[in-house]
Amino acid sequence: VQLVESGGGLVQAGGSLRLSCAASGRTFRRYVMGWFRQAPGKEREFVCAINWGGSGTYYADSVKGRFTISRDNAKDTLYLQMNSLKPEDTAVYYCAAGSKLVPTSDEYSYWGQGTQVTVSS
Repeated sequence: VQLVESGGGLVQAGGSLRLSCAASGRTFRRYVMGWFRQAPGKEREFVCAINWGGSGTYYADSVKGRFTISRDNAKDTLYLQMNSLKPEDTAVYYCAAGSKLVPTSDEYSYWGQGTQVTVSS
């Protein structure tokens, strides 16, 4: 499956952004989908994930209550609504497709190219 993220940009602290991830090539609804991020000089970290039907989600503690993951299987698209953004949320955000609702990147087989999110203080 091919994944293409969009929606990144520059926002002030406290603001909001909505990321999208468009999928093509294989049946999107078969995959668990996740968002990861990587800040400069840091390792890639898990942000959140959602199961095939959208009924199950898993969030990192650092974004719980601020970020919401969702998917539209009819449109083959994954979303990440990010509210109350903080400077420490600055990173390249990646969407990924896998088979398990887990926070480990090794379990995700397909990755997008990433979209930059920058939060200014």
